[in-house]
Amino acid sequence: MPVFDYNGYDENGHKVSGRCEGGGQRAVTASLRQQGIYATEVIATGNRSARSFFARRSGQVPIADLAIATRQLATLLSAGLALDQALLTVAGQLEKPPFAASLDRVREAVVEGTALHLALAEEKHIFPTIYLSMVEVGENSGTLDQALDNLADLLEEQARLRSRITAALAYPLLMAVVGSGVLLFLVAYVLPKVTRMLIELEQVLPLPTRMLIASSNLLQSYGWILLAGLVGLLLLVKHWAGKEQGRLTLDRLRLKFPLVGRLSLLIATSRFSRTLSTLLGSGQPLLRALEITGKLLDNMVLRQAIERAGRQVREGSSLAAPLQKEGLFPTMLTQMIAVGEKSGELEQMLRRVAETSDQQIELSINRLLSLLEPLMILLMGTAVGFIVLAILLPIFQASQSLG
Repeated sequence: MPVFDYNGYDENGHKVSGRCEGGGQRAVTASLRQQGIYATEVIATGNRSARSFFARRSGQVPIADLAIATRQLATLLSAGLALDQALLTVAGQLEKPPFAASLDRVREAVVEGTALHLALAEEKHIFPTIYLSMVEVGENSGTLDQALDNLADLLEEQARLRSRITAALAYPLLMAVVGSGVLLFLVAYVLPKVTRMLIELEQVLPLPTRMLIASSNLLQSYGWILLAGLVGLLLLVKHWAGKEQGRLTLDRLRLKFPLVGRLSLLIATSRFSRTLSTLLGSGQPLLRALEITGKLLDNMVLRQAIERAGRQVREGSSLAAPLQKEGLFPTMLTQMIAVGEKSGELEQMLRRVAETSDQQIELSINRLLSLLEPLMILLMGTAVGFIVLAILLPIFQASQSLG
């Protein structure tokens, strides 16, 4: 049971303070009143701001963990369990202390009479906007268990997509890091010993050998300066990208980049379609659903396009027309939205677009990997071949001169 610190006055008017357990602030206040203590302040142990700071520092909860907790909560509620008891049960099964503590605070607020969506809003570093919105709709319509079930479906699909992308890119990234490290080690530490022997041959060295020796000397003499310059450049780019204009420029370039741009657009299309479909299915009006969905997109160019489309929809336009005019989203999306608006099945059409986009994402990832792996092998082979050539050429020259 939660523990609270309290300050107040006893029946004689003397200041008192202490600590007690209770189901919430109201329960603790009532219990103290029965003991003749009039509480002026009741605070959960480890005040909210400190714990919220710790939660923010610990990072957001992985989307897969949030999906699991949401599914469990929906199952318990559909089985007839009270909301506070369901929250207590789910929190007790969580392995991550910050997430469990967050749900405990949500439960405390619910026990005190706060609506669930408002209690979740206090933990907005964990629960995204779409989560709060769908919970609010579920509470207002009396279908909270169904709303949480739909949320779990959405979160699980997002987690699966993210997991597929991470797994697909893990091998190429590992190969790039290990290969770069090996090359750096050869050039910075191994080659100086070999080149010292080559210089002692006292002959004119071939161009590849001179280039290799110059690179090795540069890394030995100015390696730390080059590293500091690279870090400084990355920090400068990060600062520039943090500004609106820089973010817009990078996001625009990301969409135009070969292969990667198409993959980014497909991921955004899938997320937009599935989220909008889920919100519409939960009872959200189109304008509100567009506002929430737009904020969930990582690409600012696409986000602003959704905002402009929302303004035109508010003025009486259909959704398909302004999206088609933007010329950013795939034609399939705008056509399916147009069909859905005419047939009154917009939610179903959007879900089909999301499913089709997921299939295309799989194909795009496989295509990207089929190009990345041989390209990386080619680059690594070229670098190693250049090093071997630069070392062997002067040795061959020396052997010929001796012959």
